Amino acid sequence: MTDQSSQTPAESKPTGIAVIQSYLKTLDASPGVYRMLDAKGAVLYVGKARNLKARVSNYARPAGHSPRIWRMIQATASMMFLTTRTETEALLLEQNLIKQLKPRYNVLLRDDKSFPNILVAKDHSFPQIKKHRGAKKEKGAYYGPFASAGAVNRTLNQLQKVFLLRNCTDATFDSRTRPCLLYQIKRCSAPCVGYIDEEGYGALVSDAERFLQGKSTKVQAELADEMQKASDAMEFERAAALRDRIRALTQVQSSQGINPRGVAEADVIALHMESGQACVQVFFIRANQNWGNRDYYPRLGGTESAAEVLQAFIGQFYDNKEPPRQLILSDDIEDSDLMAEALAEKAGRKVEILVPQRGEKQELVAGALRNARESLARKMSETATQAKLLTGIAESFGLDSAPQRIEVYDNSHIQGTNAVGAMIVAGPEGLMKNQYRKFNIKGDDLTPGDDFGMMKEVLTRRFKRLLKEDPDRERGMWPDLLLIDGGAGQVSAVHSIMAEMGVEDIAMVGVAKGVDRDAGKEEFHRIGTRPFALRHNDPVLYFVQRLRDEAHRFAIGTHRAKRAKSQMANPLDEVPGVGATRKRALLAHFGSAKAVSRANLSDLKAVDGISGQLAEAIYDFFHEKS
Repeated sequence: MTDQSSQTPAESKPTGIAVIQSYLKTLDASPGVYRMLDAKGAVLYVGKARNLKARVSNYARPAGHSPRIWRMIQATASMMFLTTRTETEALLLEQNLIKQLKPRYNVLLRDDKSFPNILVAKDHSFPQIKKHRGAKKEKGAYYGPFASAGAVNRTLNQLQKVFLLRNCTDATFDSRTRPCLLYQIKRCSAPCVGYIDEEGYGALVSDAERFLQGKSTKVQAELADEMQKASDAMEFERAAALRDRIRALTQVQSSQGINPRGVAEADVIALHMESGQACVQVFFIRANQNWGNRDYYPRLGGTESAAEVLQAFIGQFYDNKEPPRQLILSDDIEDSDLMAEALAEKAGRKVEILVPQRGEKQELVAGALRNARESLARKMSETATQAKLLTGIAESFGLDSAPQRIEVYDNSHIQGTNAVGAMIVAGPEGLMKNQYRKFNIKGDDLTPGDDFGMMKEVLTRRFKRLLKEDPDRERGMWPDLLLIDGGAGQVSAVHSIMAEMGVEDIAMVGVAKGVDRDAGKEEFHRIGTRPFALRHNDPVLYFVQRLRDEAHRFAIGTHRAKRAKSQMANPLDEVPGVGATRKRALLAHFGSAKAVSRANLSDLKAVDGISGQLAEAIYDFFHEKS
């Protein structure tokens, strides 16, 4: 791979077709990846090419571009190039760079969480069945992916009913002397107390794995045969237990809805586009069973084709996930063969990309497409409602335009201890939870419970960072409106803090409880205006209340987590020279960390493994601190 990056001189920074043409004489027909950058060096677009010179020459033409591409060309001040050995390598590199750089003119997949699996652990003679997310490091058999934690939990619930496998940890298993509640409600066979032997439990594990591999009908037939034999032998209690397991298995099959006979392993991916927005619906088919679905809303520029959107989605979606044996799509993509080759290289086996026109696969796509269409309609309705609320915010608070980013701040502490600040963010698409931030209050000179001091520290840290990382306010990280929990005093204090940093053009509103501190009687405070209230049934009032309550919820949750962590902390962890082994020895000898802190020097020296020098260090540590 060869880097041919270059930039135009900083003084002139011309942009447009002339800049792009200037690179043509240095390019050849190699495959590779190109980046288009604006005058400030921000990446506008990342693309791949079978022939870099041919692709870049297309951008150098004065006509034939969509409005989106033309805007991009006009903003291009420099380009960077990476040549690769093959076009497949270029495709993989392109998707990596798009996810890393998030260029403005690329289609972007905005939600890229990992998916949960079911793990049948194999590091114990009585294997545990459980939900697993992340790297597959534990020894065992993995089944998935499932679309959500809910889908996994529902399946695990049913599998417990059918196969009676344990889900407790090994430590819990080893410490049991009586069967737990799960045995009483017929969700576990109680191997922990010997109610089933290793061979019998192994047979249950084998049946569960066959079910997860799509062999549920064979398992069901075998259970029915066992039930009949038990009945014939007048073992009616065992026959009834087998009947209950068969019913549970039938319930699992019916709850899955779609269970295609001719599709063993595939992701069904359908795209619906409307009014410049898109929804991609993904159904996960594994072992001829539907293991859930999830919808995605990629960021578009507005003029992309369905083929372009799906191509970008697939490349980014499988960047950190193993692709199935088949991708069943609603639309063709731009480089189907190349994408299949790239995915096969990643998976180490063949991956097919299909766009079915008839039969069961087409019915699967039609179902996914219907879901995509309905999901996008709901999303657009919610977005329209949110847009009205933001417009209402602007009208109610005298802003020039609807805010695109609202930041809400709150603090939480108990008499000044474990103090935290919290920031939540809302915008045109509602709450932006990936933008939430927590601040551990660090100020040593703060008076316990000094809310003004805490707010000053939080806002100072927040806006110093913004001034450093995005001084030109081009990355969409600067708020248009600050909501502060408090009245005139808090607003005045925040205004002073912002003025100190030279940031005085951001609107801020204080939200104070009104008469009797009742919700619905809030007063709003702005610098230079009298306090005012909104009518009791105003949707904007409800919206502000939700934002304030969400900030309070996030602050309280963050504070509780910090408090719990501090309560679990052991003062011995801070003593230099005391590791895990010596800590155990001290606790075994004295019984608690508090007793260690009160011990005299001769008692400390009497502990096995504690030298005279270390005993002095421990004694000095606690007595100097006190």
